[in-house]
Order: sequence, then C-alpha cells, then structure tokens
Amino acid sequence: MTVAAGVKTKKLTSAPSILPLYARAALPLVPGASRLPFVPGGGGEIPAVRLELDGVTPDPAAVAAYAKVCGFVLRDHLPPTYPHVLAFPLHMALMSDGDFPFGAVGLVHVANKITQHRRIGVGEELSLRVEASKVQPHAKGKAFDVVAEVRIGRQIAWESTSTFLRRGKGDPGAAPAEAFPIVDEDVAASATWTLPGDLGRRYAAVSGDRNPIHMHALTAKPLGFPAAIAHGMWTKARALAALEPRLPDAFETDVRFRRPILLPAKVEFATSDEGEEIDFTVRGHGKKRDNRHLDGRITPVAVKTSPKGKAK
Repeated sequence: MTVAAGVKTKKLTSAPSILPLYARAALPLVPGASRLPFVPGGGGEIPAVRLELDGVTPDPAAVAAYAKVCGFVLRDHLPPTYPHVLAFPLHMALMSDGDFPFGAVGLVHVANKITQHRRIGVGEELSLRVEASKVQPHAKGKAFDVVAEVRIGRQIAWESTSTFLRRGKGDPGAAPAEAFPIVDEDVAASATWTLPGDLGRRYAAVSGDRNPIHMHALTAKPLGFPAAIAHGMWTKARALAALEPRLPDAFETDVRFRRPILLPAKVEFATSDEGEEIDFTVRGHGKKRDNRHLDGRITPVAVKTSPKGKAK
C-alpha cells in the first residue's frame, strides 16, 4: 500500500477497543446525532487517513479459538482470513471517526478480496496498515473500499480489500458490476453445513465483529432482518477451511456476498475447477439451491523472488 499525496498517517500504539467503537458507530441511527462533531454519518467525502499499528503478534490461543469456529485445522501458520481479524479494530476506528461520512452500522459488506503472498507464522511480528478509498457511485447508493495490509519487516505478506455499500439514492450512470464466476446450480454439493442460531455470537467472540445484525434476532430486526444473520467473513472463512488442503502458499481469493444467511440455517457448499482456479459457492439447501449466499474464486499467485532467490 503506497500512501497517496495528502494522506495523513496516524500511528497507533495499541489496537483500538472494539465495543466503544461500535457504540459510536451506532449513534448515527439516533435521529439528529450525526450533527454532533464526534459522531460519524454526516455525509461528504471519506477523510484521507491511514492507520498504522506495528508490533502485532497473534495470540496462539485466540488463533486456535478462531480456527475452531471457522473449521480450520490448527497449524503453525495463520488461517488466511485471520489477518482480517487483526485489522478489524483499525477498520472500525476509521469508520467510527467523527469525520467519516457514514455510520458503520447499516453498511452492507458486498465483496472481499484477500491476497496471501505467503503464509504467516503464528509467532511472527506484524505491522498493520488500513485506509479507506474515496466514495464511488453505485447503482444502489454509494460504495467505498477499506484496504488493509500486513507486513513482516519490509515484506507485504497479506492484503485485502473490503467493499461496502451505503444504500440510498443510486446513480443510474454508475458502472455495472463486473461479471463474476458462478458455480452452476447443477454442480452437486460437496458438503452441507448446519449452522446454529448462536453462530453469530460465537464468531463475534473470536473476531470482535459484534455488529447487532449478527448477534440476536432482537437486535437484527430493528435493522431490517427477521433473524440474526451469519457474518460474511465467517462464510468466506468456512469456505476456505473446506478447501484448505488445496490452497497454495500464495493465492488470491475474491468473493461476492449475495444474500444473507438467516440463522439457524442449512446451506450447501459446492466447487468447480477452472484450470488452476477454483470457483466455489455457498447456497441454500435443497429446494433453496437458487438462493446464492456467496460466490468466490481462488487464483494461485506467483511468488516474486529476488536475484538471490529470496521472496520479496
């Protein structure tokens, strides 16, 4: 990630505490609160701010708890989605700042792309970088990206782009969504997953993502959902865990979050190969097979090496 001209860098000394950030992020739901200077949601442009946090070492117990909830085998390297958990407090710090134009609670996570340049050992010391893009027009409102980067020393080991939608008056002239690979409905499922009603709370406990839409039907209903919904990043993590034996050391995985999974639920997981690429989907079970919850693709990434053969 290269700091663009005019971007202000803020160095943090520790990871921000999530619960106070969620409390501030939810304040825009209170009528008139967005006019207060410390409350996000006043509209306008996203501030050009980059947050940096150095000296982050993953806690083995926290990694093990995350792996269990998401279905990963416990290994000496991080699950490929776990760096998102480490960067998430910085995501929330950006989006709960009083200058941020939208409240985080109510945003729709529509896509996520992760590039793992190499596996990250559980005991390695990491540096995190997070910043948000400018607002872009969208057919259903306004969209923006939150970009995260994990470095080990001077090497970029992992990076991600999370795309969020702020629903509202759309722009008919916005560029249409790019075509994305879809596993055919006729492809047989390789697995069926039964998801319990408390999955959102279990994932929140290991990820820090306590958005009320995931926690309980009572907190999801005021935000337009008849029941709690599964986290999109849990769904992505569970899909990658199912494919873990086939994952190369370096790869890109891009997903689109289609339709929320109302908990409890039973869903199917299916895959198809396109050369070296793997397409995958999480869809409804049985007669609900046409309900697509997530579509994704995994693409191997060639590891760049220096003349001495060391990975850059």
